[in-house]
Amino acid sequence: MTNEENLKVTGKIIAKAWTDAAFKARLLADPAAVLKAEGIDVPSGVRLSIVENTASSYTLVLPPKPVDMSDADLDQAGGYWCHTGGLFLDTYPW
Repeated sequence: MTNEENLKVTGKIIAKAWTDAAFKARLLADPAAVLKAEGIDVPSGVRLSIVENTASSYTLVLPPKPVDMSDADLDQAGGYWCHTGGLFLDTYPW
């Protein structure tokens, strides 16, 4: 699945969780099974966590350091931001 396809599926899953309380409960309880049912395979051995941001609790995901970049390259890059269908950081009220 391409990154663009993955973003579309992820967006649909998020929207469904917003509108379907039973789906959201299943997603939080057994994310790998729900994602598989929605067309996303989670590789064996991968631990998957689903967390929900609220008005008073935000989650910042720290991605792994790219293995093909040196510390000097990272200093020049100016940062890294991954968006997977949720809200962009600049929309948060802090």
